[in-house]
Amino acid sequence: MSQAKKRRVFSGIQPTGQLHLGNYLGAIRHWVRGQGQKENFICIVDLHAITVFQEPEALRHNTRSLAAMLLAAGIDPDQTTLFVQSHVRAHAEGSWFLSCITPLGRLERMTQYKDKSARQERVDTGLLTYPVLQAADILLYDADEVPVGEDQKQHLELSRDIAQRFNHLYGDTFVVPEPKIAKVGARIMGFDDPTAKMSKSLAGKGHSVLMTDQDKVIEKTLKRAVTDSGNEIVYSEDPEKAGVNNLLTIYQLMTDKTPEQVLADFADARGYGDLKKGVAEAVIEGVRPIRERYNELMADPAELDGLLARGAEQARAVAEPKLIQVKEKMGFGVPAEVRP
Repeated sequence: MSQAKKRRVFSGIQPTGQLHLGNYLGAIRHWVRGQGQKENFICIVDLHAITVFQEPEALRHNTRSLAAMLLAAGIDPDQTTLFVQSHVRAHAEGSWFLSCITPLGRLERMTQYKDKSARQERVDTGLLTYPVLQAADILLYDADEVPVGEDQKQHLELSRDIAQRFNHLYGDTFVVPEPKIAKVGARIMGFDDPTAKMSKSLAGKGHSVLMTDQDKVIEKTLKRAVTDSGNEIVYSEDPEKAGVNNLLTIYQLMTDKTPEQVLADFADARGYGDLKKGVAEAVIEGVRPIRERYNELMADPAELDGLLARGAEQARAVAEPKLIQVKEKMGFGVPAEVRP
């Protein structure tokens, strides 16, 4: 009896800013734990990063740094294809073909485009069209599932629409992907403002724990976390309890305990000081080995380059045949010498 084909999952992450605890708990940890259960592709989307200007050396460093952090956090090259987007040419080429069947008005109505363009004096074309590149990222791998946050659901809906439109025009070609939103820990909030999602762009003193932070820095950040004027340690829907909820959620995720077990751990706590201390200890214990492995990888360029080259080769083996299929269906000849 043959085994059922594993569902394929595609995830993308931009190499901008330093990874923080929210990135780890909201996405990366789920990727690590999903290895082996499904066929996973994780793409460092450096092409998306340049929709706003990036210093070249900073982009190169951040791309390598992100790869090292993902590997340090537990991404296993034997179970997951980890690669850099620009190392697989099919992404940029596929984006052009898909842009030619995507209505302009649909792109102009994208919420993120409207929000970002309203804040900029000049809007470059890449900001408008990058959802099409995102669609190419996903569709080239026939991904069944795409883990996304609430803020990316609209972009995935566009990817689904593009897949359906292409299939209607040229025949069955693409898998129509499904969004997967984590129920717990998908939104880790800032320690300085527990009503705002933890963000790379807001990273600074008191806002987040970076995955490269030393133990003392983590301890200090948690000690300063905003809570409320009370002292009751409970899960609550009361907006005033947002800070406490955030700390309890982080502790729950870092310790893999149930909400009941979490509350039991703090049943004898004397107040928020004990809560913050317990959360800091759990975060330090989880972050330390990741930070140490990250430093090892960044100190060994040959190992890191070799792992990324391997990932790109595996990604090309999937994306290039799909791109050839797209080109042939649209009426383009594909010379034998460029076939994989």
